[in-house]
Amino acid sequence: EIRKKEIEEKLCDVKKRIESITQGKQARLVAVSKLKPVSDIRLAYELGQRHFGENYIQELVEKSEKLPSDIHWHFIGTLQSNKCKMLAGIPNLWAVETMDSIKKADLMNKACASRNDKLKVFLQVNTSGEESKSGIEPGECLDVLNHIQDNCNKLELMGLMTIGALNRDDSNENQPNPDFVLLSNLKEEFKKARGIELELSMGMSNDFEEALKLGATNVRIGSTIFGSR
Repeated sequence: EIRKKEIEEKLCDVKKRIESITQGKQARLVAVSKLKPVSDIRLAYELGQRHFGENYIQELVEKSEKLPSDIHWHFIGTLQSNKCKMLAGIPNLWAVETMDSIKKADLMNKACASRNDKLKVFLQVNTSGEESKSGIEPGECLDVLNHIQDNCNKLELMGLMTIGALNRDDSNENQPNPDFVLLSNLKEEFKKARGIELELSMGMSNDFEEALKLGATNVRIGSTIFGSR
């Protein structure tokens, strides 16, 4: 009961903060539950939360087998080519947010052949140019987006995703987050080229409010809901 109260208060607070910015516009809250016990996810589920994000495929497989089948799982970890089949085998996998190459898109498309529904995918963009980050270079995005749209019939192109620089330069604090601005610009480029409106998955516990102000439709929040790992 104590833990449920904790999660309830934090979840309500996050939802209020989202609502105060979006003012009724659609924004999806993905509760990042990696390394958190099944019991925590169940408590959040009982409070009405349905979208959960996991970073590790094995952990996601195990949790998906133990928890309700109407949970919408988001895979938000680094996508490895040899794990596409395992991921595609999770019946209630809702989206893969970390697609980052044509090769992996093709492999995932093939792995989804027996799925009834198309699998939603976000293209992960390395907006900050950091070598430690996964994601595709901004200049290569349109090619990959076009490829998925035109050649991957089992994938539904959902949007763009970025993690962004975790340590922003303090001297630029008054400027809009350049990672979020870049992602918004890429979205507009693709819309002009193909007439398709993409979602933006950007913003985590420390910066989701700014992300929402700059057009995020999907925010990934973990420690603010479940506490630090």
